[in-house]
Amino acid sequence: MNSLKTMMLMVTLTLILVFVGGLLGGKTGMTFALVMAFGMNFITYWFSDKIVLKMYRAKPVTETEAPELYSIVRRLALRAGLPMPKVCVMEQDQPNAFATGRNPEHGIVAVTTGIMRILSREELEGVIAHELAHIKNRDILVSTVAAAIAGAISYLAQMAQWAMIFGGRSSDDNRGGNPIAALVMMIVGPIAAMMVQMAISRSREYGADAGGAHISGNPLYLANALKKLHTASQRIPMNANPATAHMFIVSPLSGGGLLKLFSTHPPIEERVARLEAMRSGI
Repeated sequence: MNSLKTMMLMVTLTLILVFVGGLLGGKTGMTFALVMAFGMNFITYWFSDKIVLKMYRAKPVTETEAPELYSIVRRLALRAGLPMPKVCVMEQDQPNAFATGRNPEHGIVAVTTGIMRILSREELEGVIAHELAHIKNRDILVSTVAAAIAGAISYLAQMAQWAMIFGGRSSDDNRGGNPIAALVMMIVGPIAAMMVQMAISRSREYGADAGGAHISGNPLYLANALKKLHTASQRIPMNANPATAHMFIVSPLSGGGLLKLFSTHPPIEERVARLEAMRSGI
């Protein structure tokens, strides 16, 4: 199922790039966009996990360097029937975590230094179990591809802005840019990026919460962790790229209003309520 989702996302990326390339640059723009799309699809599939890790300066750690974290990941991975994922740590004060990798054999769990400071061992187990559930459900590639697509759409919006300023004035379909299309992309581009992320993120977070509760053996571990993480994320900022915000266990972006309305994550209150309702079922 997630392989189909990944394919659909890549097709969507290609169609968006080609369509907008045509609007902004005619046939020449479509050709350039098509080449760009194939290149981005290749890079996204094979290297997107490395790009995201580098973006947040996540460094691999050994069992000697982080014995408790490594022990938790290894024990829960064994319980989930997964290969031992690579463990990475980000030097970030905000407590947060994400998983990436194109399949379970290449799974990666990354946590911030902040999360290891504020959570108890049981709560950290709940978070790690949640990330392992993403790996087990094989949706980590989907989320990483979605991050690349959201970034591409945002980049197109920026291209449209420059096209408005420096775009050609010729009406020739092969050369001329379309200022109206550029204006539309400037407005719609960022919204489309958020919609792509939201379409992927919300349902997969509920699924990973439930899967993580089963892996850890106690849904309250994750429920209690989410409460702490949500409060801390509102208080401690992170310089996070909005295109990758949906990969984290809680949104690294603070704020309310429209930002909250278009959040890539379900409401924490609803996630906690679902986990607490699972308590009697595990």
